[in-house]
Amino acid sequence: MAYSDLVMEHFKNPRNVGKIDDADGIGEVGNAKCGDIMKMYIKVKDDIITDVKFNTYGCASAIATSSIATEMIKGKPLDEALKLTNKAVVEALDGLPAVKVHCSVLAEQAIKAAIADYYKRKGIEKEVDTSCGEGHCCCNRQD
Repeated sequence: MAYSDLVMEHFKNPRNVGKIDDADGIGEVGNAKCGDIMKMYIKVKDDIITDVKFNTYGCASAIATSSIATEMIKGKPLDEALKLTNKAVVEALDGLPAVKVHCSVLAEQAIKAAIADYYKRKGIEKEVDTSCGEGHCCCNRQD
């Protein structure tokens, strides 16, 4: 399995790793069957993501997708961050092996889950689709 240089860079030197103790929103996604678990923390001011951190348990692809996804949403309005797709994450990493694309889905889901949690905490009635739309677990394995 060949990884791009950018995947390896984000795996070896991940950005925005850690926890935000007073996070405005927290999203945790994953599947124990896959072994990949992602937790995203966001700070929001005036509907802008001012800080984002992550903790990921998983493979190189899971860590790299978490890292680049946080870079892609930091400083962005919530509505723009909600538009981030797993395909954009894969493209930003110069591709992923097909068997690892599920990691980019988890990164997208973790961001959406953190934003949904932010809205819930603030009492904002806003629907956020956190499903992977695959009809099965987001590690692309049939249950």
